[in-house]
Amino acid sequence: MGGRVWQYIKTVMGVIFRHPIAGVTIIPILPDGRIVLVRRRDTGQWGLPGGLIDWGEDIPNTAKRELTEETGLTLLRIRRLVGVYSSFDRDPRIHSISVSIEAEADGSFGILDTLEISEVRAFSIDSLPLGDFSHDHERQLQDYLRGVTVIA
Repeated sequence: MGGRVWQYIKTVMGVIFRHPIAGVTIIPILPDGRIVLVRRRDTGQWGLPGGLIDWGEDIPNTAKRELTEETGLTLLRIRRLVGVYSSFDRDPRIHSISVSIEAEADGSFGILDTLEISEVRAFSIDSLPLGDFSHDHERQLQDYLRGVTVIA
C-alpha cells in the first residue's frame, strides 16, 4: 500500500511541477486608442497586464480580474485572440503558456496589486517604450500591432 501511495504522490508532484502553467496576457485598449502597460516591480520593466489562471477560473474572468488588480480598469469587451505563447523561456520564472488577448478597457487607473506592479500608464502607439519589456511581452505587442494571430 505504501508503494502505491508514494507513486501517486510522485505522479501528482510531476503534474504540478513538470507541466507548464496557463495564464492570460491582456492588451488593454482605452476608448482613445491608447495601450495600457504596467511597470513590474521584479524587473522594473514594462509589461502587459495579466497573470495565472486560478483553479476553476476561465480565460475571460482571469482577464477581468488581472486587469482590475494590476491597472484598476474594467474590461469591457474582448476583441480578439492575439496569440498563444508557449516557449519555455518566455517567462524567466516558470514554464508558462500565455493566451494573449486584445480587450477594450475603461475606468480610472488604480493599482490593487502593489506587490507586483509599481506603475500603470497609457501610451499612444508611437510612444510605446519598445526595448524595455519584460518576458516576451514586446513580441506579443508587436504581433498585435501587425494584426496577426500567432501560435508560438
